[in-house]
Amino acid sequence: MAYEDLRDFLNALDRRGELKRVAAEVSPILEMTEVADRAVKRGGPALLFERPTGHHMPVAMNLFGSRRRMELALQVDSIEEVAKRISEYLEMKTPQGLVEKIKMLPKLAEMGAFFPKSVKGGPGQEVVERDNFSLDEFPILKCWPQDAGRFITLPLVFSRHPDTGKRNCGMYRLQVYDPRTTGMHWQTHKQGAEHYRRALREGRSTRMEVAAAIGSDPATMFSALLPLPPDLDEMLFAGFLRSKPVEMMPCQTVDLEVPANSEMVLEGYLTLGELRQEGPFGDHTGFYSLEDDYPVFHLTCITKRKNPIYATTIVGPPPMEDYYMGNAIERIFLPLMRLQLPEVLDMHMPAEGIFHNLMLIRIRKSYPGHARKVMSAIWGLGQAMFSKCIVVVDEDVNVQDVREVAWKALNNIDPERDIQFVMGPIDSLDHSSRLPNYGSKMGIDATRKWKEEGFTRPWPTVMAMDPEVKSRMDALCRQLGF
Repeated sequence: MAYEDLRDFLNALDRRGELKRVAAEVSPILEMTEVADRAVKRGGPALLFERPTGHHMPVAMNLFGSRRRMELALQVDSIEEVAKRISEYLEMKTPQGLVEKIKMLPKLAEMGAFFPKSVKGGPGQEVVERDNFSLDEFPILKCWPQDAGRFITLPLVFSRHPDTGKRNCGMYRLQVYDPRTTGMHWQTHKQGAEHYRRALREGRSTRMEVAAAIGSDPATMFSALLPLPPDLDEMLFAGFLRSKPVEMMPCQTVDLEVPANSEMVLEGYLTLGELRQEGPFGDHTGFYSLEDDYPVFHLTCITKRKNPIYATTIVGPPPMEDYYMGNAIERIFLPLMRLQLPEVLDMHMPAEGIFHNLMLIRIRKSYPGHARKVMSAIWGLGQAMFSKCIVVVDEDVNVQDVREVAWKALNNIDPERDIQFVMGPIDSLDHSSRLPNYGSKMGIDATRKWKEEGFTRPWPTVMAMDPEVKSRMDALCRQLGF
């Protein structure tokens, strides 16, 4: 059964020894970050701070901070199970004949069960505050010493396309300016930012309505991070992950729906054209992202449960909680990449690459220049366009083993011949690009070179011991203790 809400997930973590309740008083100003950072880097549990300094509201952190907790969040034994489900749906073909049509009916019925379900209200509106409300009541973290202030870091931000009315849900940090105002950090390539640009360009209104839900069931929270196509509703995909529809309730002061099981909801609007300095912020790159101008979110209402739990996360030098979420995204979306690039056998984005800085690709090479074709295709795939460095290797290389990739790639390349540079969009958080959002990217063809690619020398084989010798020496090595 799908988790009902955040607290249902916390109880599941508690039962499995994956949650540590912190009874000591800990401040949300820097102190919680230090504890959570140590926990995730040492393979520790999720944390529930029961006594945040100056607040009565518990704080939940590190919910997704290990592979095991990601599996528990998605209720699978392995993330690969989700990828397999996606592959099964992608492979569905038009049935030929009555028998095939009958066989497809259960699968089609299951697909229909994923769509979000509208309800009149939910636990996230047990308390409605339209007048005397303040963000100061929440134990919002200041994460790192040079942060510009306190930041809401795990919000599900909902907006609508001004033309089509289609919903988007993204996870964009909110810097708290005062008790009723925050920044809205949606980077230029994100769908929320595209909604804002369209509304500003069309000039039909001076405002854009927005709602930010905090704390939901884990699959719904995770879905806000996914690099889905613009026309695919994140709440529909959350239903797919949960195998149960997400219940959505209408907001009180804006024309948007949010998950009914939310712990709290911030409702409000952006005044089109109003910008304010946001940042700096200690980001997932491990560096402080610089201050810049972003839209301003004005709150009109706060709704919440009677005894809410504040869900948050921290980012910083890897590995952090976001690495495990990113690794799950990598495994889940590999089938979608392979749908367009079937020659791709596997991929890996190491923690130190901060997702967009390094992508390792294993391919089945079939023709000259194949590796370069794959690089170019990846730079044209959604958020994969931000990949700063792509390394393409042959099918006998395990890209999940970074040491093996480094060994074989560095032996296989002639730098001048095998490295290519292109210009294009760059992640907004990349502080090294020559211009904001624009710079160079590098592709490395680390595959074996063919004579059809101009390589006429013999290509050596990798050294390996004779299997019979290995087998004969097994017993002796065990006696020797290695």
